[in-house]
Amino acid sequence: MSSIAHATPRRRHGEGLKALLWMSPWLVGFAVFFAYPLAATVYFSFHRYDLFTLEFSGLDNYRYFLTDDRAWISIGNTLWLVAVMVPAQVLFGLAVAQFLTHLKAGAGFLRTVFYLPSLVPVVAGTVSFVFVMNPSGPVNQVLGFFGITGPDWFGDKDWSKPGLTLLAMWGIGNTMMIFLAALLDVPKHLYEAAAIDGAGAWRRFRSITLPTISPVLMFSAVTGVIYALQYFTQAMIASRVASGRTDSAGSTFVPGYPELSTLTLPQWLFHAGFRDSTMGYACVLALVLFAAAMALTLVLLRRFRAFADDEGGGR
Repeated sequence: MSSIAHATPRRRHGEGLKALLWMSPWLVGFAVFFAYPLAATVYFSFHRYDLFTLEFSGLDNYRYFLTDDRAWISIGNTLWLVAVMVPAQVLFGLAVAQFLTHLKAGAGFLRTVFYLPSLVPVVAGTVSFVFVMNPSGPVNQVLGFFGITGPDWFGDKDWSKPGLTLLAMWGIGNTMMIFLAALLDVPKHLYEAAAIDGAGAWRRFRSITLPTISPVLMFSAVTGVIYALQYFTQAMIASRVASGRTDSAGSTFVPGYPELSTLTLPQWLFHAGFRDSTMGYACVLALVLFAAAMALTLVLLRRFRAFADDEGGGR
């Protein structure tokens, strides 16, 4: 009996070591690529750091953040993209996928057409889109044919963010394919039973389609929010092309043209860290970005969980 009692803790200890051994690649990756960078970011945020000199500055970087108008403008623009661009992209991708599932002929061709823009390199696609949307471009010419005066999409501060939203909706190929796979996986007999009970198209979509694809919807929303919080390349390229300025030696170009309307938090973070060489302050902006991503992700997860519980209780 005593030998068995002594063997059990040893066995558990050995199983624990085996578990740690199997988890070691993840633990090493977590420590090297997440825990250490996060700790270093917090450490440097309390210092004046320009990659060459390091000087403790206490809360100076945080105080400056509270008075930095461009930081707050960039936060407002980023939150606008989260609140408008992400829902538009998700809803448009879902609508296109729903349309393709009901299409009898030409579905394969249209599937390819909608997916192709997502294969275009980001820089090339953004440059092409800005030229297409310029005041004398094809889009405004089509609007003019119907008697509508098209705006200066990327030259007017009131239309620049809607222009970026249209750019995001143009590239919904990946989102559309994910939704398409989820919609095709919904059991057909559920629709047939609901139709027999007299449920209309909207009722079937609300009670069958949405609850079934809710995990995919949650995935698309969460990844979309994270993508919007990291929005950098398209806004930077669009502002440079629309302004007609190039990134040459001695250039003093500040991102966000026109009138800082396309300035996102990642752009201002990059400008503060690598253009102004204020790495300590850039670390503060990075922490703000991290906190926003965590908070919004948690809110979305709680909302989707509540939606799933309500639907489960309703059924």
